Amino acid sequence: MIPFSNVPTDVRVPLFYAEVDNSQANTATAIQRTLIIGQKTNLGSASAGNPQICGGVGDAQAKYGINSLLASMVAAYRKNDDFGEVWCLPLADLSAATAATATITITGNAAKNGIISLYIGGGGYWGDGTGLYQIPVSTLSTPATLASSIVNLINSDLKAPVKATAGSGTGTVLLTAVNKGAAGNAIDLRLNYLDTLGGQSLPEGLSVTFSSSKLTGGTGNPSLSEALANLGDTTFDFIVCPYTDSASLNALDEFLDMQNGRWSWSKQLYGSYFAVYSGTFGEQTTLGASRNSPFGSILGVYDSPTPSWIIAAQLVGAIVQSLKNDPGQPLQTLPISGMFAPPSANRFELTERNSLLYSGISTFNVGDDGACRVEKIITTYQKNAFGSPDNSFLNIETMYLLAYILRYMKTRITTKFSRMKLAANGTRFAQGAAIVTPNIIRSDVIAAYRELEFNGFVQDAEAFAKGLIVEQNSENRNRIDVLWPGTLINQLNVFALLAQFKL
Repeated sequence: MIPFSNVPTDVRVPLFYAEVDNSQANTATAIQRTLIIGQKTNLGSASAGNPQICGGVGDAQAKYGINSLLASMVAAYRKNDDFGEVWCLPLADLSAATAATATITITGNAAKNGIISLYIGGGGYWGDGTGLYQIPVSTLSTPATLASSIVNLINSDLKAPVKATAGSGTGTVLLTAVNKGAAGNAIDLRLNYLDTLGGQSLPEGLSVTFSSSKLTGGTGNPSLSEALANLGDTTFDFIVCPYTDSASLNALDEFLDMQNGRWSWSKQLYGSYFAVYSGTFGEQTTLGASRNSPFGSILGVYDSPTPSWIIAAQLVGAIVQSLKNDPGQPLQTLPISGMFAPPSANRFELTERNSLLYSGISTFNVGDDGACRVEKIITTYQKNAFGSPDNSFLNIETMYLLAYILRYMKTRITTKFSRMKLAANGTRFAQGAAIVTPNIIRSDVIAAYRELEFNGFVQDAEAFAKGLIVEQNSENRNRIDVLWPGTLINQLNVFALLAQFKL
């Protein structure tokens, strides 16, 4: 009996009729989108809280403001991933927030001509050199004239993350973050990042100091809960979060959780978020100990000139294509383009990075060429509900493998068995009838697992087949229950060799 869906059984008019059935042909995969969350400015045309697809950097500048936190994040992301589909969730500054500030003080007189190389936000803020301000100095320059030059140079840069004002008749400059809030505290200030080897040094006799190495005093981040609710059921596999405060991270955990969020049985939308925390080793471990989420990853950074929210966008751009192409392949060694490395003395050592990876904090390393690369990205999940150590959701690859496999199985089952009758095992019926039994489904699930194994996503198909249970529900005979005992593919992270030589 052929299971026609549309051709009626009582048609008598000759001769040829055909219907199309795509149930054996669907090989499509879900679109994996990136969502970048960040603050806009009044220069942008987009409405706050309204998620929308974003094109190139120019589109982001027009929608969110050329000098906004969000537009700079899009630019940083695109330096690492110039192809994937990107959406943005623009946020307005919190009305009660305060802007971060810092003061530059210039004293003395140069003994010879030179240049002040001033870095604001790392000099790679936009991936095009924006953020490096070079001010010519002559022996005739005074602190006041140099302060005025700095103000003019910064304020003429439409992309600058700060606005500058000069003290009256003095050598001081007040910097104020364009976007209000705690995010502004990540805007770094420093001189001569490339040092004398890079041709950068202050002219003798001149002194330039900062009130602090970063802007300070910024308070208040926009609430994420209401904005996240506006995303509806659109899938976002990669979420870039500019904040690491508890309220923001808790909102994302609730948004994604396995009970009522995007990882729940009823939604099956999945996704993970990524953030960057700038702080000392002790501050990193303290933050890591306070988090326990399988949905979030926090990269630990100390003393990088690049703002943490820019690094978050760079990081996701660096790893997104690998996770899309093969979620089981380890992410180690992927370059994070545009990220400025911390000075050698302030980079976390091997033992510290190992401790961070036991504290829920992800790590990176720096090559001899100064390039920053992914070392290991983990979630902050560390303990189960009883408070016991639990590494089941440790690796970020695990989360994306699970999402891939569940989507693969959903597509396969809903395509092949969407309109099937269900019979008990042992029932005899005509070949080709629209009828399945638990054993037929079981065979197909095993076949699907072998395809996943062949493609490198799972392993040990024999053990899977032995442990697989497919049965009719005892109370609802129209329901099939499946125990799927798959073993995910592993990653080669550690190669240990004992050189037991002889003479």
